[in-house]
Amino acid sequence: MALEELGPTFVKLGQILSIRRDILPADIIEELKKLQDSVQPFPFSEVKTLIETEFNDTLGNIFKEFDEVPVAAASISQVHRARLISGKQVAVKVQRPEIERLIDLDLNILKDMAHLLDHHTKYGEIYDFSGMVADFENTLKNELDFTKEGENADAFRLNLSRDEGVTVPKVKWIYTTKRVLTMEYFEGIKISDSAALDLAGINRRKIAERLAASICNQILRDGFFHADPHPGNIQVMPDGTIIFLDLGMVGCLNESRKRAISNFFIGVAFKDSRMVVNSIFAMEAATARSNAKSFEKDVDALIEKYLTMPMNEMKIDKLLQEIFHIAFLNHVKTPREFALLSKTLTTLQGLLEKLAPDLNALVIAEPIAKKLRYQSLSVERMGSGIKKSLLDYWNLLSEFPAAMQNLLHKAADTDFAVQFEMKEMDKLQRRLERIFNRISFSVILLAVSIIIAGVLISSGLNANTSSEMYLFNIAVLKIGLASAAIIVLGLVISMIRSRH
Repeated sequence: MALEELGPTFVKLGQILSIRRDILPADIIEELKKLQDSVQPFPFSEVKTLIETEFNDTLGNIFKEFDEVPVAAASISQVHRARLISGKQVAVKVQRPEIERLIDLDLNILKDMAHLLDHHTKYGEIYDFSGMVADFENTLKNELDFTKEGENADAFRLNLSRDEGVTVPKVKWIYTTKRVLTMEYFEGIKISDSAALDLAGINRRKIAERLAASICNQILRDGFFHADPHPGNIQVMPDGTIIFLDLGMVGCLNESRKRAISNFFIGVAFKDSRMVVNSIFAMEAATARSNAKSFEKDVDALIEKYLTMPMNEMKIDKLLQEIFHIAFLNHVKTPREFALLSKTLTTLQGLLEKLAPDLNALVIAEPIAKKLRYQSLSVERMGSGIKKSLLDYWNLLSEFPAAMQNLLHKAADTDFAVQFEMKEMDKLQRRLERIFNRISFSVILLAVSIIIAGVLISSGLNANTSSEMYLFNIAVLKIGLASAAIIVLGLVISMIRSRH
């Protein structure tokens, strides 16, 4: 409720934090899952003004019909049904006025909070909060640019053309700008509406299998997946075709990350804890592998727990939740892509439980991961890899003579110098300086102490001599004691500042 009151940026932040089981405890995660994008729509007069400003024309010249009441309203935008001059029915997504300025203000607040956490809390040593805010900012900026969402839609349509019965709406680029997105309009059934699906005679299990296979292919085959597949973003047409909507938040994986995730699923399928751990570390889960053994041991205990469990009973959301918890306990940083992947698969598992309770996302993902793994070991793929490696070696060999000649020319120069830099040398230098300063203070204190001792002995020997000598000894004693007190105080302050 607090995040909803703070506005769209913090609603989005809460939604993203709801997938970070490695950072927040389970009760907070469950609370953050309640965050909804459904908010009060903004007035039609503002919609009209924005569209006419973007296209530099009147609304009547752009659209034949335009429904003033939105079909959906979210924190960043709202969607209206309209009809083009050609008569084609479309969905028009319009950005909220002033939303960019508000988000910039909120992001500055979050950057300050992240800086505080990174530099003044123990969690800053484990998590890169400033990096998280930078990722969050990048995600939000992409969502604010509707042309990016249009490009995502085109990329999805190309990838999904290989899958039967799955698609995304076509973008009408002539009627699309940074703040207005116009796409095909589909009036399907919400995928979570089981009663409506049954009434339309749609086989829910078939839909569940098609959805799971599509998302697994998006992740493992394409490396480009819908990162927010909640029920409001997926519709089913009467013929059983699945429509993915709202393509602003997507996950991207390069070849190495795809391979690591495939290995993760294969490791789970074969109950191989080392493969599971290595796949997580292959995604740059930590800056150092110092905790790998402990992490592997805990994952091994987790795999042992699932050892006797049939694959169709192994819930991906529970498994990922436990892996995140183990990572947190072992101070292992989990990469953003893995958290985004976790969110997608957890949401998928929730949908599968409503559509076909006996179906499991892991059962669908396992054969896809194995198939792609075997394909990567094919003669064609291996031949391509060898060719690439040979080309890299050839480039290295061709550049080597010039680089060597350049090095020899530099070595011939009189001012040639080789520099070595030790890691954290500045810290070592400061520590050595403090040590030598203390030694110097101690030597001076010892000298002053010897002088004071000499003055005391002299005062005792000259106790019966003239009063002038006595007063002189007293003055020297006072100066010596004051000097000693200042030196001792300096040593104490130095120790307190260095916390040693």
